[in-house]
Amino acid sequence: MKDTVVLGIESSCDETSAAIVVNGRRVLSNVINSQIDKHTIYGGVVPEIASRCHVEVINQVVKEAIKKANMQLEDIDVVSCTYGPGLVGALLVGVSYAKGLAYALQKPLVGVNHIEGHIAANYITYPELEPPFLCLIISGGHTHLVKIINYTDFEILGRTKDDAIGESYDKVARVIGLGYPGGPKIDKLAYEGNANIELPKSKIEGLNFSFSGIKTAVINLHHKNPEINKADLCASFEKVTTEMLIDNVIKAVEENKIRKVVLAGGVSANTYIRKEFEKLGEQKNIKIYHPELKLCTDNAAMIAAAAYYNYENGKTSELKLNAVPNLKLGG
Repeated sequence: MKDTVVLGIESSCDETSAAIVVNGRRVLSNVINSQIDKHTIYGGVVPEIASRCHVEVINQVVKEAIKKANMQLEDIDVVSCTYGPGLVGALLVGVSYAKGLAYALQKPLVGVNHIEGHIAANYITYPELEPPFLCLIISGGHTHLVKIINYTDFEILGRTKDDAIGESYDKVARVIGLGYPGGPKIDKLAYEGNANIELPKSKIEGLNFSFSGIKTAVINLHHKNPEINKADLCASFEKVTTEMLIDNVIKAVEENKIRKVVLAGGVSANTYIRKEFEKLGEQKNIKIYHPELKLCTDNAAMIAAAAYYNYENGKTSELKLNAVPNLKLGG
């Protein structure tokens, strides 16, 4: 059977990325241009700056991805891009570029849901991984617990009712003076502390999540006592938020009788979360998967992987594809 070569383009937030992936699993190139240094001084991503930076580098990033794959434009079978969710201006850069390239090459276009891309990152790390499985998607913008029925069909079992877990990490880090990006900074400092500070664990219906309560509790503790041990505060915050994730995953495993759990999204790079889920797997006889670190954050390889399975299932996009900043999984 002929290989299917997919060009993926990712521009939903502050990384401009292009990748060449064969058959949804084999990565030939994955070029990522990060803007993190440009946004750090503002304490978070500035949408207008992000869009401008994407425009400046996207052509070079795509060229580099094709060159690193040792291919020509004509070797591409499918052009894919993230079309949501994300920052609308940033998304439009990638969508517009992909549409123009697909038209010029007369190749199929596949628009990919960014969340679906995070799930597909695991197909690259684990060539043997196949649905069905449960997936916990944890990032700066999303906290979803999803049943993966097959490569293109999903059932959302639970989601955050307020802050995404990564968003709560960033807000806590900013208030206690760690800066941006908050997740890696909290992860690092927590290793120096002890989880000895009592924090509230939100109880919410079903398999949904809520992180606004614990975020507010941490911020209030810091405001009341600016001299509080920040390492202990981070360790306690990390411990309780991880327990909230694990509690719902255990319920989902029991309710769905599926003992394969996949982590996805930027927060799945957190060392404490990975360690605790590995412990869970050993204790409960659950197979735990998580992407290699370079595939946890936004990248185009995961978009190309997801696009391959959409393409194989006849799901392509028209050239009138537009950015959808609030796109839902399955939307």
